[in-house]
Amino acid sequence: MPTLMRRSTVAAAAALVTALAAACAPGSSDDKPASKAPAAVSTDVAKAGNVTLTVWDQEVQGGLKEQIEKLNAQFEAKYPNVKIKRVSRSFSDLQKTLRLALSGSTPPDVVEANQGYAAMAQYVKDGMLLPLGAYDQAYGWSKRYPKGLLDLNSVTKDGKLIGSGDLYGVSLNGEIVGLYYNKEKLAKLGIQPPKTWDEFEQALATAKGKGEVPIAFGNLEKLPAMQLYGILQDAATGKEAVRKLVFGTGGSWTDASNVQAAQKLADWAKKGYLTKDSNSVKWDDTPVNFAKGEGVFMFGGTWWAPDLNDRMKDKVGFALPPAPQAGAPVATMGGESLPWSITSKSKHADVAAAYINFITSPEAMNVAVQAGSLPVLPATTQPDKPLMKEVSTAWAELSKNDGTTPYIDYTTPTFTDAFGGPLQGVVAGKKSAQEAMKAAQDDYTAFQKKK
Repeated sequence: MPTLMRRSTVAAAAALVTALAAACAPGSSDDKPASKAPAAVSTDVAKAGNVTLTVWDQEVQGGLKEQIEKLNAQFEAKYPNVKIKRVSRSFSDLQKTLRLALSGSTPPDVVEANQGYAAMAQYVKDGMLLPLGAYDQAYGWSKRYPKGLLDLNSVTKDGKLIGSGDLYGVSLNGEIVGLYYNKEKLAKLGIQPPKTWDEFEQALATAKGKGEVPIAFGNLEKLPAMQLYGILQDAATGKEAVRKLVFGTGGSWTDASNVQAAQKLADWAKKGYLTKDSNSVKWDDTPVNFAKGEGVFMFGGTWWAPDLNDRMKDKVGFALPPAPQAGAPVATMGGESLPWSITSKSKHADVAAAYINFITSPEAMNVAVQAGSLPVLPATTQPDKPLMKEVSTAWAELSKNDGTTPYIDYTTPTFTDAFGGPLQGVVAGKKSAQEAMKAAQDDYTAFQKKK
């Protein structure tokens, strides 16, 4: 990927980390002793003997699945003494089962632990993940990755501060949430890909009037509504306000612009712009249904792009969300993918670290491109799949404008339920925008008081 792409994520990450650091101060020590890095490490995998390395990941779709399968095979070929036992689960299933696995007597060796207060910070606080400082020194991740990216995977030992403290994971992919559209349907409707929110609103009305589902949307797991709300919030509020709000340096979830974003979601649902009974549709089923022809548009992450490219070929397009007005810069959620972490109870930490180093190497970035994924760092190989070229262009544009905003589920450990649940009510027409935003603020206030 072009160097420009690297600057985007780095600048955005640095801005987010700075905002978070200003919002919080390191707290007291944990109730449980934090897990400690090994006193000495070895990078000689061949001398580790026969090892079965258990790896839990959420790389279950399209190019993400292809890239990890290729990298696993390459690692085993390089180190015949290592056998990888891979357990792959959807993002939602992984989040539901990972804590139980980490607390058990035989946890996996390597896991993808989501960033944020609800996941990584809690695992660190409970001593479930291994700090990677010693391995960073051995493999030079700090030389390969910009500090801003490593900071996003760093947590203080008490779990109270993200963006500071020890490193607990390394990421392979970059990601942004944008707008997919069915080119064939747009052509039949006589609509050009919308560049502004006014144009997008007109396109939704036209699609609905012609009997189409304007926006493919599944929200069984609550997170999809939070992402869709976040896109609307970025447009209504602006990136700096969102960053400050998520990381606690200013603003309120009940501010007028935030309520306005929730009201827009309510309006779309009321007008029938979203998939019918969307609260009962699984998140991972949304791109599958979209590929089958449901929906003119679909908001979603670039992690869906490889699979959609394979399913829809040249019928699918991707762009950043619409701009407030023509020519204005766009902000949207994104950053880097779930980091690969070592569990504190792993009996093969040295081999696990070598594995993480291998699947995040410069060569691995090229494998990601070849599989149709978006690498977090520049690769020497360029994408050749049509949709991935558009993803690459969008990533570069977002980079240029430092337009990345944090996923709002980072806000508190309980935000997905506390805010995602009320948003389900908004989508179903059972809660008002004001009620949803009050619920968000109540959870936010309670969390800030505990810190």
